[in-house]
Amino acid sequence: MPTVSVIIPVYNVERFVEAAIASVQAQTFQDFELIIVDDGGQDRSIEICRRLADQRTRIIEQKNRGLAGARNTGIAAARGRYIALLDADDFWHAEKLARHVAHLESRPQVGVSYAGSILIDEAGHDMRIRQRPVLGMATARQVFCGQTVKNGSVPVFRRAVFDEIAYRPVAGDREWYFDETLRRSEDVECWTRTALTSRYAFEGIRGDLTYYRINSSGLSADIIRQLESWEEVCDKIAAFAPDFIAAHEAEARARELRYLARRAVQLRDTGLAVPLIVEALKTWPMLALVSPLKTATTLAASLLLRAVADWTHTDARPSSAGK
Repeated sequence: MPTVSVIIPVYNVERFVEAAIASVQAQTFQDFELIIVDDGGQDRSIEICRRLADQRTRIIEQKNRGLAGARNTGIAAARGRYIALLDADDFWHAEKLARHVAHLESRPQVGVSYAGSILIDEAGHDMRIRQRPVLGMATARQVFCGQTVKNGSVPVFRRAVFDEIAYRPVAGDREWYFDETLRRSEDVECWTRTALTSRYAFEGIRGDLTYYRINSSGLSADIIRQLESWEEVCDKIAAFAPDFIAAHEAEARARELRYLARRAVQLRDTGLAVPLIVEALKTWPMLALVSPLKTATTLAASLLLRAVADWTHTDARPSSAGK
């Protein structure tokens, strides 16, 4: 049996999937299986996967179930004692699996090993932005507030964690690890539920081991849907941990709003960026004190974006001179 099962959900990612697979095959730690879950896309993604597949690769086809459903399919099929998730538009540093396996082997109380990420643009160029999580043993609050596992291509799990958090939905035909009713924020729900219910700990290690791709072609409407989905996750967690949500929802919501404000700046959405960061500060004013640099730069970028938009709009008006 392989030590690690690497799971890549694939859905219309023909531009990026080759880099994801190549980064797995280039790992210095080679005792792995690669499970590619075809989630019913219509482009050439799976054709590319088949061309690149080697003897360690399995391709599982299914009707479209979304990212959560594709991950659940891969986890159910996994044979390794560790499970690593990689989204098909991201890729890994060559030492990633070696570093996380060594961490998990040496720390039996740790169930989720994570590290930092390098943000890249659609062309794969370094954006000179890093996602730096808190290191060491993490609390459930830090997990819920987005301070640990920063994106879905970061964590490497002990298989026993998924065995612990598995559940069968009402009238469900299989066990779920990720909530398949969510098409966004499924990571937040899964990480937080794990932190609150599993006997295993989250722990971060040093290093930027994931290359996380930022898609600049998103829609501003997705920002609103992301916030709505995040709020739905809070309701789901409150159903079994109401005191936890009551204690930490304000901080977590403020951090989410700030993240979405930064996303709005990237999308050049002048109507959303400022309201989102202002709402973040109203929701939890302590954000400016505990994370001053990121909060200040987000606010400044949002205000600058609005000022430039206002100036451009004013400058574009027909001049009344000479009338």
